[in-house]
Amino acid sequence: MNQRELFKARFEHHPHRHPNLAWEQFESLMTPQLWDIMNYMEESGGEPDVFVDQDRIFVVDMSKESPSGRRNCCYDQKAREGRKKFPSQTSAWEDALSHGLKLVDEAMYLRINQIEHLDLKTSSWLDTPESIRLKGGALTGDTRFGRTFIYHNGADSYYGVRAYRGYFTVSN
Repeated sequence: MNQRELFKARFEHHPHRHPNLAWEQFESLMTPQLWDIMNYMEESGGEPDVFVDQDRIFVVDMSKESPSGRRNCCYDQKAREGRKKFPSQTSAWEDALSHGLKLVDEAMYLRINQIEHLDLKTSSWLDTPESIRLKGGALTGDTRFGRTFIYHNGADSYYGVRAYRGYFTVSN
């Protein structure tokens, strides 16, 4: 099965993520560049799928756990470069930007988790308001006990069970 067939099968298997959107409609909105971004999401363990929210179409990492190929990263370049010992290879923001992605923010993370629970054993970096980031922190999210939680952590921290969930918007 090639990548596009895999994406179509996932799309058809999870209609609750994108009600009232047909595969053909979605496919007609995609450009070669967007397919490349989606391929990266898949290759790094994100299991991308279409998510429709407030009549906007997004492609979002929908893997049950944080994308395995994007773990062990701190929040952003400033945090990574500020580590005195053992800086991570990259950061969530650096990786996302280099691949045409944005980090899921708190509001989107909560909406996605209303549809289905993600990060049952892992956590994900979330796009963080500047007011928090200026104080050295960053937001993370996970789901425990059937509930989605938003936490904070030092932006320079990184763990083997934390990655980031990325997305891009599809214009229509």
